[in-house]
Amino acid sequence: MLIFFNTLEITHSRRKKMVNTRIKKTLKPSFSQASTEDSDHQSIESGALIGSNDDILTEILLRLPVTSILRFKSVSKHWRLLLSHSHLTQRYDHLSKSPGLFAHDKYLPFDVDNPTTPPFSSLDSYFDLPNVKIVQSCNGLLLCCTDRGPKGRKGALNYYVFNPTTKQVAVIPPICGGSKIRKTIRFMGLAYHQTDCVHYKVVCVRRLKPGVDLFQIQVYSSDTKKWEISSESLCICKHVFFGHVVYWNGAVHWAPFSGCPFNFKLDVEQLQMLPLPDGYTSSEIFIMYFGESRGHLHLVVHKNREDNCLCLNVYEMLSAMQLIRKNIGYRSRTDI
Repeated sequence: MLIFFNTLEITHSRRKKMVNTRIKKTLKPSFSQASTEDSDHQSIESGALIGSNDDILTEILLRLPVTSILRFKSVSKHWRLLLSHSHLTQRYDHLSKSPGLFAHDKYLPFDVDNPTTPPFSSLDSYFDLPNVKIVQSCNGLLLCCTDRGPKGRKGALNYYVFNPTTKQVAVIPPICGGSKIRKTIRFMGLAYHQTDCVHYKVVCVRRLKPGVDLFQIQVYSSDTKKWEISSESLCICKHVFFGHVVYWNGAVHWAPFSGCPFNFKLDVEQLQMLPLPDGYTSSEIFIMYFGESRGHLHLVVHKNREDNCLCLNVYEMLSAMQLIRKNIGYRSRTDI
């Protein structure tokens, strides 16, 4: 009997040891899991702290690509308001760098050694229409047109606004009056900016009567989805080329190629004369470049002074509608 009980006690003792060992072994993963949960809890608290601090969150978002910015607008109402605020969009636009540009529907990267991929190779796939051409670009939006209808038939020009980032296409309705009136259109231009023109506008200039140099201005707003006839009209005696236009400082500026250089202030729908550089007339100017860069309007012209030399004058437009000369450069014609 004693031997039996001793054996029983030893067996029971071993079972205790086995049970204790198992308990110890099971405690280790429990401790590790608790540490992981604490770490996750701290990460959640840190994420919540960053998410509730708009200043920190803004600094992070400014370093993300634009495609991520667009996706994050759907995270919450607060994020959508933050990402749509003019302060953030201005800072993002200032910090971002353009990888290249389009020239006559061809993409030209700035870094030749490390060329970037263009955002799109053809517009036809986004429009389901052939022969789509870029008329103008304005702060990330493209004004496009085609003379082909849904069935490929040639007709009057149809205009569209295309966002290359979101791949969204908006149809611009034709001006009133039918195809006969649409044939009198001399110019269509786009105006858009993240701060002073958040709802893009399309400016149309059309001739009122054949053989008469009197032009009417109409403005389409993406906010109202309607065309409005401006009270301003153009009466120009000389031939004016309406082709090149730049939106800057709340106005559409036509390049002073010839005739009467002017701009059209959109908020008050008022025409103003565009000042020319001192010592130049519109007939003497040969414009090499006219456009906006980093918030400034620039005009690059050259005036023949020597047969074998090209003189480039770079001007910058001030907010007071005054041109100042930034620098003068000389290059030999053989170097161009």
